[in-house]
Amino acid sequence: MTMRAITSLYDFFEVFPDEQAAIDHLRAIRWKDGAFCPYCNSKRVMHFSDKKTHKCHDCRQRFSIKVGTIFADTKLPLRKWFATIWLITSHKKGIASTQLAKDLKITQKSAWFVLHRLRHAARTKSFNRPLEGTVELDETLIGGKESNKHKKKRNKLAGGRVGKTVVFGMLERGGELRAKSISNLQTRMVRGRVLDNVKKGARLMTDDAPVYKSLHGMYPVGSVNHSAGEYVKDINCHINTLEGAWSLFKRQVYGIHHHVSAKHLDAYLGEMCYRYNRRAMGEGDRVNDLLGRVEGRLTYKVLTHGKTANQV
Repeated sequence: MTMRAITSLYDFFEVFPDEQAAIDHLRAIRWKDGAFCPYCNSKRVMHFSDKKTHKCHDCRQRFSIKVGTIFADTKLPLRKWFATIWLITSHKKGIASTQLAKDLKITQKSAWFVLHRLRHAARTKSFNRPLEGTVELDETLIGGKESNKHKKKRNKLAGGRVGKTVVFGMLERGGELRAKSISNLQTRMVRGRVLDNVKKGARLMTDDAPVYKSLHGMYPVGSVNHSAGEYVKDINCHINTLEGAWSLFKRQVYGIHHHVSAKHLDAYLGEMCYRYNRRAMGEGDRVNDLLGRVEGRLTYKVLTHGKTANQV
């Protein structure tokens, strides 16, 4: 469903003047193909006059529109959730949990959990198609600068990689960005990621890192020699688009969040990729898109003690 153009929080609260407006909007998106029971998936749903609760005719369970979603068991009004969705999808570098706590008048712990539940909804569940055309490949390191460490803890021989997480990215020009942390930057690891995500026949763009040499012969590859100060060759041979995405992500990490743990790094990467891949959408359309992905719960215990994707 379409939403009136929202360009500010003032516009947002005009579109959703009360809690019932938010409930009705979520119901229209989640039940666009008809109401269903979140417990047994039955379509035989009875609606109560309070416009907030429902009951399944088959399993006899009572429920609200929030049951079975990331909003399940929340004590926050849906309007606050919707406002957070607008903030996290509208601000190019996201929002810090400390700032969100102040804006919503909740604790920082609650704000952090709210943001992670939205990142859970924004995650890429599966890749519908392989990347094709011209695909840029690059890796970057996320973590503190070697120069900021105590002199005794610096390791110049390791190239500044100690204590940092390697992130590998693939960007289809004019298309989708995919980025995720990897346990190491070895040939087998990188080649596997590329084969899983990039269509045979696509033209790859890389820098001069040795890890990409194994891709020659498998794909047509163009590369630039960064170590020699080369950043563009033959006009279209570069990885500047992907490096621009890295710059955006690092400004998000260091400028907004200041620190991101390796355990949750992929969640923040997913948030950035979600916004980047929907940058052409209107702000209201991005809100609706994320509201269409809220199925499934994420409990605090799983978030804090469960395994991350790269630990499985």
